[in-house]
Amino acid sequence: MGSQSSSGMSGGRGSSSGNPGEQSEATESNQGGSSSRGRRTDRQSSSEEDVDLAEVLAYLLRRGQVRLVHGSGATGLQLVQSYSDSDEDSDGAWDGRLGDRYNPPVDTQPDTHEVDRSEIRTQILLATASSSLKGYRSFTHMLAEREKGRCRGSSFSHGECSRIRTHFLPNYVSHKDTYQQKAFCGVYSEDGNMFLSACQVHMCSIDGDSENHTALDLNPDERRFCVFSLAASTDGKEILGGANDGCLYVFDLEQNKRMLKIDAHEDDVNAVAFADSSSQLLFSGSDDALCKVWDRRTLREDRPQPVGQLAGHRDGITFIHSKGDARYLISNSKDQSIKLWDVRKFSPKEGLAASRLAVTQQNWDYRWQQVPQRALKRHKLTGDTSVMTYRGHGVLHTLIRCRFSPEFSTGQRFIYSGCSTGKIVIYDVLTGTVVTRLVGHDACVRDVSWHPYEDNIISSSWDGAVRMWEHRQTHPLDEERDTARGGGGEEGSCWRK
Repeated sequence: MGSQSSSGMSGGRGSSSGNPGEQSEATESNQGGSSSRGRRTDRQSSSEEDVDLAEVLAYLLRRGQVRLVHGSGATGLQLVQSYSDSDEDSDGAWDGRLGDRYNPPVDTQPDTHEVDRSEIRTQILLATASSSLKGYRSFTHMLAEREKGRCRGSSFSHGECSRIRTHFLPNYVSHKDTYQQKAFCGVYSEDGNMFLSACQVHMCSIDGDSENHTALDLNPDERRFCVFSLAASTDGKEILGGANDGCLYVFDLEQNKRMLKIDAHEDDVNAVAFADSSSQLLFSGSDDALCKVWDRRTLREDRPQPVGQLAGHRDGITFIHSKGDARYLISNSKDQSIKLWDVRKFSPKEGLAASRLAVTQQNWDYRWQQVPQRALKRHKLTGDTSVMTYRGHGVLHTLIRCRFSPEFSTGQRFIYSGCSTGKIVIYDVLTGTVVTRLVGHDACVRDVSWHPYEDNIISSSWDGAVRMWEHRQTHPLDEERDTARGGGGEEGSCWRK
């Protein structure tokens, strides 16, 4: 996908709302493929045929390539060209340095009705040795019980260790690296021995060759093309991609060819993920606000039909992360929320219609505008089948990512996310509350990655910094000694809210 996905070939949209006429034509799921193909044909023909200035201006405004701002001219309006037309690297009016201009709203009383009776609750309680507790037991009480020999065996079980580690979340930041440009992605390898980050500075191979790279030819139908999301299979043989043409692509690395192209969504596909290690179930999320589940064993390119669809978001989806059990997943959205889904509970037709209608009513651009108050509605849409909704982080400027915490160290008790205000936000999966906010970046945090076995998080931000967060015990006397020695500064600062 290499050079194919460069920003010069991107095709991102400028508004989440899209064209209401086009949205209404695609309300029936069986007509989704033909509707999206019609939309793309219209877009291609508009660039090839002569059209009047009004049509050109309307197209550019709709795609976000230009915008109108208040000026001092005779009309009071000025036409400003955007830096880029892709969701991935468009700066818009600022570069993600919001500061205190946006304070993401938090649910003070999250609705836990569905999650309280879900199986994920049982799974997490078992993984953290909490299911049999009649009341809360402190860490010191658990230590006392172990010393008295009351633990099963002679030491804590793995679940008890995970439960203890949930009390020692990262709170201490150290500076790891700085790029000259924005850092977009950063993720640990599956074994935690390697960390891979990406920015706009230079292409570099992990084997030491910094100049050569291999482009994977996806053979798209559109001239302007960009891959917005990638996922590698567990065995490393396949790559799953989602692009601006609304399609999913599966590329076989061993055969060096595209194996599958699925006309999946009515708008840009911003997020893709494998459901589990089998690589048979696929998840996709789009600017049409829908999550779709695909089974490769029943897929046909000529008539692609998802296994099911998940509706409930009011705006485009920016990222998807699977719990790894082929059942639960989370999605981050431009409606400023994360939703937890159970793939056994698909949305009915009225839910799909309600979500599509909500998207068509969005008339703001998350890349350079602040969130309008009307976009922060908290009541559920009709047919919303999500298990839980989490609010307290900001999704602006770019496709911000969220993930489940590791199973080994936390029992997947938490969901953590980047934030447009430069923070890392950690939620409790079962209560929906914000457990902590880690403060230490000057611009939006686009990606976050928790080490699969150790207690640290690495954040990648648009301020060009890649930082590691760990837990450190602090004491007032230690802080006084550091101050007396002239300590402090960036590395070693303890920033936690």
